[in-house]
Amino acid sequence: MRKISIMLGAAALALCTATPALADHGSEGFGQARLTGFSVLPAETYVPGSEPSGAAAGAGPINGVATPFPGQPVQGFSGVVNRHDGTFDVLSDNGYGNKANSADFLLRVHRIKPDTRTGKVAVVGGFNLSDPDKRVTFPLTRPDRVLTGADFDVESIVRSFDGTYWIGDEFGPFLLHFSPTGRLLQAPVPLAGVSAPENPFLNGAQPNIRSSKGFEGMARSVDGRHLYPLLEGTVDGDTAGDLRMYDFDLKSGKYASTRWTYRLASPANSIGDAIAVDDHRFLVIERDNEQGDAAAFKRIYLVDKRDADGDGVMDKTLVADLLNLANPKGLGGFGKTFRFPFQTIEDVTLLDDRTLAVLNDNNFPFSSGRTPGKADNDEFITVRLSRRLYADPRALI
Repeated sequence: MRKISIMLGAAALALCTATPALADHGSEGFGQARLTGFSVLPAETYVPGSEPSGAAAGAGPINGVATPFPGQPVQGFSGVVNRHDGTFDVLSDNGYGNKANSADFLLRVHRIKPDTRTGKVAVVGGFNLSDPDKRVTFPLTRPDRVLTGADFDVESIVRSFDGTYWIGDEFGPFLLHFSPTGRLLQAPVPLAGVSAPENPFLNGAQPNIRSSKGFEGMARSVDGRHLYPLLEGTVDGDTAGDLRMYDFDLKSGKYASTRWTYRLASPANSIGDAIAVDDHRFLVIERDNEQGDAAAFKRIYLVDKRDADGDGVMDKTLVADLLNLANPKGLGGFGKTFRFPFQTIEDVTLLDDRTLAVLNDNNFPFSSGRTPGKADNDEFITVRLSRRLYADPRALI
């Protein structure tokens, strides 16, 4: 805790000199972003010594991959945490696309170490998510209470200053609080007034959000006191394409009455991730549902909840078009313009005030955005923005 206090004190001191720039530079336009790093984790990468999986994934081969799989694939990255030591925690999602086919997929946080010099990503550790203390009151898939993709659809992750993890789920939607080793610390936190079709507490009531449209993105406030979970889908009764962002107070363990609205460029789009830049601004991935040559919309926006134009939705500034990244060095063997053409791009984190790390969710083995007919790899890229974000220094620790 002393180390964290020192870091926060230094960040606060730096903030005193950086704060005036936040208001001056929040809405200026950005130019073309540039690819500065490219590395790959092969699609068929499995946790060593792990259980077979994919028995219900479908008859293979799927994009060249035979089913079932010999182990637990290191795949589906739907959230990322920068550990600031060259490694990253990445969250695998619920498995093979839905509750019915993912009972043999063990929910897991992997630790990876990308090397953009060699173009390779190493898997250096990780842990499964489990509920040995019986915090979950509804029936789980496994008697050992190791959590599976039939129990939760985990899509977003943040790491608190105390080392614990908060994870956003889509089946409830729920907030899930885990120890640094993946032990569930408290009962899943429901979202009052919003229920997905998979919600175990529906009791015959009608859901008001579609399947797989729960907490897709979640940011941690720069002071570490709040979570800002963002739904992927529109709640029934809201304007089509409007997504709710909530404020969860970690001290009280309750949702605040205040919430904000993120408006998609098209109601057919989805968000992929959200991270905080300062007290008011976030980076949000927005993407269409296409892949490969058909992909037309894969973008990262700088979003401001202060709503300067007063239209009732958060203001958006494009900072990176992931289908139009400058690539002057031809990284990855690609041309002068680099495309990140994956169906689901669900991970963004800050490396410095102008550089982002971005990862895809490869939906193993179903997506083939890079090469038709071939299961997508997990790709880790670094992207240099055309100018600074003027981020709160605490967003970078």
